[in-house]
Amino acid sequence: MTDASAAQRRPLLLKRLTPDEVRTQLARDPRLILPVGTTEQHGPHLPFGCDTIIVERLADDLSAEFGVLRAPTIEYGVNAPTVTRFPGSAGVRFKTLHRLINDLVTAWEAGGVEQFIILTAHGQDPHQEALSTLSPKRARVRTVDIFSVPLPTERAGERIVVHGGELDTSLLLYVDRSLVQIEAARDFEPSRRTSRRYHRGARGSIPKESPGSIGRPTLASDETGERLYAFIYDRIATRIFRADRPK
Repeated sequence: MTDASAAQRRPLLLKRLTPDEVRTQLARDPRLILPVGTTEQHGPHLPFGCDTIIVERLADDLSAEFGVLRAPTIEYGVNAPTVTRFPGSAGVRFKTLHRLINDLVTAWEAGGVEQFIILTAHGQDPHQEALSTLSPKRARVRTVDIFSVPLPTERAGERIVVHGGELDTSLLLYVDRSLVQIEAARDFEPSRRTSRRYHRGARGSIPKESPGSIGRPTLASDETGERLYAFIYDRIATRIFRADRPK
């Protein structure tokens, strides 16, 4: 967050507010942050809610700094298909996620929301498409995959797989180190074919020889996570929240 006073503010959690409080808030700022996570494996070292926990932290910090309402988290998304079954992993189909978010957006728009800011940390095409093809009547929808923000570690034109590798492992080390079992991390370098299949959401996107993650989590560190979080937060804050601040 940008300053000490902002750090002391609390997020505006929709589920804790009354109708009159929400009405008053939307009159001041008609935006709503909606975090969308997943419940899926990210390797033997990370919890099932890795994506969810990261975007919830971002949503809370952005809500607190900019005074924007924050909706309850959607904890399920369109998971990456795996060859191996991982007990605990659970996702929904593209049509299910799309219909759910559309229904929610329709209801919130009728109540006065004029802009939706959907935050997610899962970059598969079917998941992204479900969140990016909504049909409100007038409200604007901005869907942000936090890993689509051009990262300082990327090469031009490169689309890396972020699924239990160095980046999201580092982020979770920063957000809540107690949830990361870094000693259990196992590296798995994807081929170009594996990377393409992952992003398309093709069958067997996570191959059998993978530990459930893709990338090199053994390179992760708290310091990398802190720098990455600050970079992502600043890009989203600048390009969306400051740029679109109500007059």
